[in-house]
Amino acid sequence: MQVLIVKTSSMGDVVHALPAVSDMLAQRPGLQVDWLVEAPFAAIPALHPGVRRVLPLAWRKWRKQLGQGATWRTMRDFRRELRRERYDLVLDLQGLLKSVMWGVQARGPLVGYDGRSIREPAAAWFYSRKAAVPRQLQAVERCRRLAAAQLGYAVPATPPVFGIEPPPAAWPAPARYAVLIPAASRVEKLWPEAHWVAVGRHFASDGAVPVVLWGSEAERQRAERIAAGCGGVVPPFLSVKDSAAVLGRAERIVGLDTGFTHLGAAFGRPTVGIYCDHDPGLAGITGPGLVASIGGKGVVPGLDAVMQLVEAQSSSMRSGG
Repeated sequence: MQVLIVKTSSMGDVVHALPAVSDMLAQRPGLQVDWLVEAPFAAIPALHPGVRRVLPLAWRKWRKQLGQGATWRTMRDFRRELRRERYDLVLDLQGLLKSVMWGVQARGPLVGYDGRSIREPAAAWFYSRKAAVPRQLQAVERCRRLAAAQLGYAVPATPPVFGIEPPPAAWPAPARYAVLIPAASRVEKLWPEAHWVAVGRHFASDGAVPVVLWGSEAERQRAERIAAGCGGVVPPFLSVKDSAAVLGRAERIVGLDTGFTHLGAAFGRPTVGIYCDHDPGLAGITGPGLVASIGGKGVVPGLDAVMQLVEAQSSSMRSGG
């Protein structure tokens, strides 16, 4: 049986879909899984040994250049590659019109959520089979339940298995280090730089060099200021794959509500997620290690509250918990 997963973005959402792959392979031995995903995040499903082929989609780029003939030729070539395989099931774990737009072009029956379980109900019109999954469930659980319903097995009662290991390191990280992720897509998500410096100093006092990740020029400058204040280091620009190598070997991670924070937790690293403009609720930090989420919509957590979580994780690690 061959299944194509459609989960294109965003980075955290792609991470949250990984346990569904582990479930599918455990419940249906011999299953072959391909994954359609936005190109910047293609390295994430590729980390799962159960994913045979990753199809990197560039819709975010293409939609800005639809007036150019070269864009349409590139999309035509991509569609040809997408249709190279015949799938027994095309499983849309995204539930959006943009995912349906590409899912219907694959060769195989497109299935997904029913109209009451989905963020964009119109997307459900295109599914040949639909399943009800409560919307109030956490994102990982929603993916696991949809996969179970569409492949016809009982939802596993076991904890989610993300099934990924860090790739080989490309950047020579310190022997012992903790990762800070102060970068965010919107200014409303940011946490005060002085707080980051304090967290970094805490890690440094434990002998772990603070490594501050960044993605844009403004974020690089912020990272350098934070690193300068806590004796940390700032790596060069890292791809998603190279960042995964750093995150997967970190002693500790503290990060904003961003995909890299979710990825670090998926590796089982002790992780604290700071939410300044979004309620963690259904998309809180999830992973097999010590994880915690703090903050919410319009609720910027204070330094003391974050440090309590960090120190609680430290105590648990020292006691072997």
